[in-house]
Amino acid sequence: MITKTTFLVIVTAVSMALSASWAAALERLSVVATTGMIADAVSNIGGDLVEVQALMGPGVDPHAYRQTRSDIVALANADLVLWNGLYLEAQMEDFMIGLGKGGNVVAVAEAVPENLLLGSEDYEGRFDPHLWMNPNLWARVVVNVRDALLNVHPESADAFNENAAAYLAQMGDLSRYTNEVLSSVPVESRVVLSAHDAFNYFGNAYGFEVVGIQGISTESEAGLQRIGALVDMLVEKNIRAVFVETSVSDRNIQALIEGAASAGHEVVIGGALFSDAMGEPGTYEGTYIGMIDHNATTISAALGGMSPEEGMQGLLN
Repeated sequence: MITKTTFLVIVTAVSMALSASWAAALERLSVVATTGMIADAVSNIGGDLVEVQALMGPGVDPHAYRQTRSDIVALANADLVLWNGLYLEAQMEDFMIGLGKGGNVVAVAEAVPENLLLGSEDYEGRFDPHLWMNPNLWARVVVNVRDALLNVHPESADAFNENAAAYLAQMGDLSRYTNEVLSSVPVESRVVLSAHDAFNYFGNAYGFEVVGIQGISTESEAGLQRIGALVDMLVEKNIRAVFVETSVSDRNIQALIEGAASAGHEVVIGGALFSDAMGEPGTYEGTYIGMIDHNATTISAALGGMSPEEGMQGLLN
């Protein structure tokens, strides 16, 4: 039997623990990020010192995303707001610029030197925003995320710097792995054809020709003439595999496969690639490392390269 004294001791201990937990939660930095890739960097760098929310989850297209009422509340109440910029969040740009006039709002990709950026064929004077497709380039964005956290919460500098160094080391391992498996793809097979131009930084880094049915933005539509020209290219170059994207409709890819079939050329789907969004939360593919590991492993395997079926860390499903 529990005595009254013992009961009071237990209640007091639980109360103190809950109070400590509540206080810790209140002290955590509230960060809202637009994309999962940015949120993943925040989570890895901030650790228990931050509470991060990603507005755009798995399968969400950032080019077409518009802020909801609940998003506006979260953004207005956050200690720090991080967005990609470079016109990735095209429908939110004016809102984010306005929000930045009154708070800690940082477009983390826009601080990358322009000489490292690729141009946009869709929008004059703009740059391709898909920097995360090259781990070495995305590492610069991760440093910008770290600096944004340091600026808002300098008293946690030691933890942020240590965590960032560990995360960047993982990205270094990822870069070495992607180079290894992608360099095993025969040169003549190094063509990635997908729904839209999200893979230009990938192609630039690894020596692949990248073809998107749509342009850099998924808002642009592919016409019949474009599909026809791509069917001719598939036949001429004897390309046997194309790729769908988890955040973009596959209707144009299916039209391409059907067009190639009508020309007597068989094309298969080489796999689903993560382009503008990561996988499901709680999965390996739901992390930046897992996302890029999946893409590199899938592309290598589909195009005749040599890659372990379960990826860099044996964690792919």
